[in-house]
Amino acid sequence: MGMPITVEIVGAGEPRTLEETFAYFEMVDARFSPFKAESEVSALNRGDVAGGSESSEMREVLALAEDTRAETLGFFEIRRPDGTFDPSGLVKGWAIRNAARLIARAGYADYFVEAGGDIQCAGRNAAALPWRIGIRHPFDIRQSIKTLQPGDAGVATSGTSIRGQHIYDPHDPGRTLDEVVSITVVAADIYDADRFATAAFAMGRAGIGFIDSIPGLEGYAVDRTGMATMTRGFKRYVAHA
Repeated sequence: MGMPITVEIVGAGEPRTLEETFAYFEMVDARFSPFKAESEVSALNRGDVAGGSESSEMREVLALAEDTRAETLGFFEIRRPDGTFDPSGLVKGWAIRNAARLIARAGYADYFVEAGGDIQCAGRNAAALPWRIGIRHPFDIRQSIKTLQPGDAGVATSGTSIRGQHIYDPHDPGRTLDEVVSITVVAADIYDADRFATAAFAMGRAGIGFIDSIPGLEGYAVDRTGMATMTRGFKRYVAHA
């Protein structure tokens, strides 16, 4: 869906696993991209797919999106203000999670899967060290504002520094989301990190408190003045030199 993908499998002697992983991402892109006229999402938006005839993957994503909408007090919504569907805010983390599971089922314990800046990692890198992940500085993307050592976890960031204003508040679609410029969420599963980061960003200043209220999630938010706020347990993920 118009984003770079990086996969690193430590000790991967069988190239088939990498090939299968990228083939999976290609399938997800072909089915869920709102930018491709031949995708199932585009067909749904044109009304070319009758209700009940969606693919099993599409039905799963639509159900997960509805669950997420309920879990986030309506701040996560895959329907755009114009009424069309765009499940990208959920599909990315879902696809990374599924790709990571594919790699794990192949017998690998040390890997890193990244798509569009969202990451699932496990084990250690090729130097036998814990994976380290930088949070891009929202006011200078050439720099990192924090370096994390998340362990076996997912890390997702929502913000405006790369893609501009692409998230909206479903409760007030016309409101400009400019109180917070970046929010990073760490969770055991990238699927949770991604979807809750998106919802928290839509909440504005209240988003970091929302993340702090959910067991298993930690977050780090930067507002438009450069002030950072973190959840109570976030420090344990911050790498030390």
